[in-house]
Amino acid sequence: MIHLSLIGIGTGNPDHVTLAAVRALNDADLILLPRKGDAKSDLVDLRRLLCDTLLTNDSGARVVEFDLPRRAASGDYLEAVDDWHAAIARVWDAQIAEHLTEGGRVGLLIWGDPSLYDSSLRIADRLARAGRAVDVDVVPGITSLQVLTAAHRIPLNALAEPVHITTGRRLRERGWPDDAASVAVMLDSGGAFDALPPEGLRIWWGAYLGMDKQCLIDGPLQDVSPLIKARRAALREQHGWIMDIYLIARQPLL
Repeated sequence: MIHLSLIGIGTGNPDHVTLAAVRALNDADLILLPRKGDAKSDLVDLRRLLCDTLLTNDSGARVVEFDLPRRAASGDYLEAVDDWHAAIARVWDAQIAEHLTEGGRVGLLIWGDPSLYDSSLRIADRLARAGRAVDVDVVPGITSLQVLTAAHRIPLNALAEPVHITTGRRLRERGWPDDAASVAVMLDSGGAFDALPPEGLRIWWGAYLGMDKQCLIDGPLQDVSPLIKARRAALREQHGWIMDIYLIARQPLL
């Protein structure tokens, strides 16, 4: 039997990792760290730092790195994601088979929280459906939404109003969601807010949240949209990758 812990680590800041996450890390027999290529080496570096910082001397956890399969950039998006998840599941299974021949506890450090725009739970389910005897538990982590609102010192929702959480792709396709006073946008490849009429909208944007290179911009959308797009492009060029998120509201949040 494999006991698989999906451990939310927030945005990689050791101060954001919960005590429950620390316990799960130290209880693991095997910790798997995904490598995503040179352009995103910061992400595995942060996971290495967390292991170096949080694993105690008496922890028996082995830390093993593996190369994460790449998602196809062309073709149908959902089909490409499905194939990608299947490939990741096969890699997880191969690592477990190689390093835990007698079973044991596996820890995977999940960026943010496993429940929010992360597919680790779906991939773990594929392991079970493929015949791997696996028991899954989830350790919640601080989400990028929480770090964004904390950094800007704002609530997520307007008073007594709903919040809609979506992706840049959906915002482009569908525009402003019905009955939403504020919209949180994740996984935007850049500038999806241009699909919205900017009048009366305010945006709070953040990149590399919780990291030492964190960058924040806020203001009326029609005023700061060009600034956000220019800053985002410059940061992506400088670091080779970018991870950002933003909140847009139609009315004051405070």
